[in-house]
Amino acid sequence: MSSRKLRIAFIHPDLGIGGAERLVVDAALGLQKLGHSVDIYTSHHDPGHCFEETRDGTLRVHHVVPPFPRAIRGKLHILFSHARQLHLTCHLLSPSAPSHDVYFVDQLSTCIPFLRIGAHTRVLFYCHFPDKLLADGAYVEGRARPKGSLLKRIYRLPMDTLEELTTKQADTVLANSQFTARVFKEQFRSIDVTPRVVYPGINLDAYTAVNVDRTDSDINRILSDRPTLLSLNRFEQKKNAALAIDAFARLRKTLAIKGDSSSRSLRLGLGGYDPRLLDNVKTLQALLDNAKTHDLTYSITTPSTSTVALPSLPSEAVSSTGEPEILFLLNFSTAQRSALLTSPSTLALLYTPANEHFGIGPVEGMVCGLPVLACDSGGPTESIIDQPSVDRTGWLRRPDPEVWAEALVEIVSMSDEERRQLADRAKKRAREKFGMEAMARDLENALQETVAKGPVPTPFSLWIALALLAVLLACTTRIPT
Repeated sequence: MSSRKLRIAFIHPDLGIGGAERLVVDAALGLQKLGHSVDIYTSHHDPGHCFEETRDGTLRVHHVVPPFPRAIRGKLHILFSHARQLHLTCHLLSPSAPSHDVYFVDQLSTCIPFLRIGAHTRVLFYCHFPDKLLADGAYVEGRARPKGSLLKRIYRLPMDTLEELTTKQADTVLANSQFTARVFKEQFRSIDVTPRVVYPGINLDAYTAVNVDRTDSDINRILSDRPTLLSLNRFEQKKNAALAIDAFARLRKTLAIKGDSSSRSLRLGLGGYDPRLLDNVKTLQALLDNAKTHDLTYSITTPSTSTVALPSLPSEAVSSTGEPEILFLLNFSTAQRSALLTSPSTLALLYTPANEHFGIGPVEGMVCGLPVLACDSGGPTESIIDQPSVDRTGWLRRPDPEVWAEALVEIVSMSDEERRQLADRAKKRAREKFGMEAMARDLENALQETVAKGPVPTPFSLWIALALLAVLLACTTRIPT
């Protein structure tokens, strides 16, 4: 494979703090480290709600502000997503835009045929998961897709068709897990190619030998000597953060019945919030109600750099004295996330989504040596080793609060030696299989192969269409004598 250094353009719709955004950032960092020129183009980038590398100059980010909203009264999300990406595509195809050797597109495939024909440039598409399955909430493998109302089906039909047709135009298709690749083949039957799996990788250096600045008020606000369980997913209904609260409440009761005094000192940390998304707002309120149902006190905080305002809540619902049992951390910073994951008081990472496409959370937990408890479906079954117990890096359990509470009893009861051995195994697996360097090399190979296919020729059908248009214009234009 040629070692030619490439000019790579990443096209990502919303550069926030989700798992897909973390992959894009780490992929860009890894390729940049290999000597390639990398630019990221996006329709939304809020410096107060993004990863640090996208705002401190480490990566070149081009925020092209679209004239379209994200939605109207919480509706028509996908329609406006297409419109926003087409606006971004027009910017990339303008005469003043810089040229690139290859485009890296993820999440939305709408732009692919336009980039290929307009820029005569090859496109690699990285599939996190088919959007047609995300529209109906959490996907459950083997279960029929919810049909929804007739109006919604009429609305989604052209969108789903467009997704498949445009994805089919990609020169190379990658997927983030074997699970996603299998679902891709099942859902896009007209696409012959089987996606090549390139696992997301993380910057291992960001999770090792972290020097926590205890003078940082944002970090002081969240760290505690109390034994802590973490769940750092976004507040979305499909992420099922309620499972963590329910299991945590049952764990406390189980330990109390056994006479274990540690039940009173345990706390749970939850994070990830975007007030622009109605699902986030509703889910956070539901989680707060769930905490009150279990008589668990809580507090809500957000980093000082965040532009996210704290939601207005009844004061009596929030713990005002002492440390609460649950900490809701909205829009956590990179420093806060690293501090929590590497804190000696953190006992485990709880990863609650079922049928997750890949899930970078378990890998982050493993590289920090944390026991990880996750659902026994989707991507985590490829990253976590549950059995045999001598090779264990985490626990895979069905999403049932009682079952999770039983696993948590086992986790919090581990001896120091058992915890050390599991940490060694988890770190070793994370480094060997999910390091950023391994991902960057795999992506580099895929991008080089894509570029090696040469410039995209103008389709013959387009030449025919242009010729017919010229004839039509000639016939309808009066030529003066």
